[in-house]
Amino acid sequence: MKKNLTYLVPTEFVYPFVLVTSLFALWGFANDITNPMVAAFGTLLEISNAKAAWVQLAFYGGYATMAIPAALFVRRFSYKNAILMGLALYATGALLFYPAAQFEAFGYFLLSLYILTFGLAFLETTASPFIMSMGDSKNATRRLNLAQAFNPFGSLLGMFVASNFILSKLKSDERDISGELLFNSLSVAEKAVIRTYDLSIISTPYIILGFVVIAMLFMIAVTKMPEKNNQQAVSSVSSTFKRLLGNPNYIEGVIAQMFYVGAQIMCWTFIIQYANKLGIPKAVAQNYNIVAMVIFLTSRFLSTFLMKSISSKKLLTLFAIGGIISISGVIFIKTIEGLYFLIATSAFMSLMFPTIYGIALKGLGSDTSMGAAGLVMAIVGGALMPPLQGWIIDFGSVGNFNAVNVSFVLPLICFCVVAVYGYRSYKIHDYS
Repeated sequence: MKKNLTYLVPTEFVYPFVLVTSLFALWGFANDITNPMVAAFGTLLEISNAKAAWVQLAFYGGYATMAIPAALFVRRFSYKNAILMGLALYATGALLFYPAAQFEAFGYFLLSLYILTFGLAFLETTASPFIMSMGDSKNATRRLNLAQAFNPFGSLLGMFVASNFILSKLKSDERDISGELLFNSLSVAEKAVIRTYDLSIISTPYIILGFVVIAMLFMIAVTKMPEKNNQQAVSSVSSTFKRLLGNPNYIEGVIAQMFYVGAQIMCWTFIIQYANKLGIPKAVAQNYNIVAMVIFLTSRFLSTFLMKSISSKKLLTLFAIGGIISISGVIFIKTIEGLYFLIATSAFMSLMFPTIYGIALKGLGSDTSMGAAGLVMAIVGGALMPPLQGWIIDFGSVGNFNAVNVSFVLPLICFCVVAVYGYRSYKIHDYS
């Protein structure tokens, strides 16, 4: 293991690599403690699935807003300073959950998430190209896949906290013997008491997270980091954009990334609704999400290993085809087996984000930091598509199909886009 790590990461970069890699877990936690909040807010605040999915609109909209400013910050300052700025914004957004819970207003929670993801945009725009720069460029995609493999550890912890410290404690999700929500039959006054209690339960882990992020900020502040501040980037921003827009491999990569992130967030957000239609409570349904993440994590390490002998572009294509097959089962199977197909889809999603990222950034040179910003902005797919899926789910049924099943046509389309990019990246785009 040590030999393999040294091969991927030169000895002098191992400690910075480990430290920066820990950030991947830190934003993974934020992503996956937030996904189940769509269902929680929907019940607690008595809003539609489409409106509850504004949680994802705020969360991933923050990436779209701050990605380019973050890239410009990196061009002007150092990677370390960009990381510190990201952690400061991350902590601020998390701590704002306290006043949001006091006001009991959905809009305040959305604002808190929006600011929190300003920080995540800084971290993702900075950390991924930084990791890719720590060694031989031939191993850059594998190195990024290795670092990204630790993102699911944070995700698993976020899911565990969501399941055991939030969803399982929500009084608004208590059910009667027939499985119906008790909350729906309560008086306005009784609902108000439960709402105050549940919003406090939801906000507490975020507040604790804010202090954890502050501790991480101080740890990085006192650590000497490599001088990888993209000193090559001397050309103007306009000329950088012109080169990027003229690079079809990069542009198609941004599009593929947007659709992939949309698919990922939809699969992990609405697994709870998929389980609910089968009569499974939210806290139990979240356990299925945890299983999906374990599969995702295992597959991420497996795919990193496979890249030693199989082209990352070919693997991307094959995994996308696998995603198309598994999500088809989610759509057409109406029983618990459909839920199993949804869980299995995570195995095929595992390599997509870092692999698309690495392929799209290949050979960009001094344009890498701005190119990375475009790929981080593509995370907006996670903001735009979940509300559309929520809107489909609100129909209740479409012909002979439950609308929840039908809604997974959207991830199916997304995997088709990724498959096309994977194919074009090794059959059409010519780069070494």
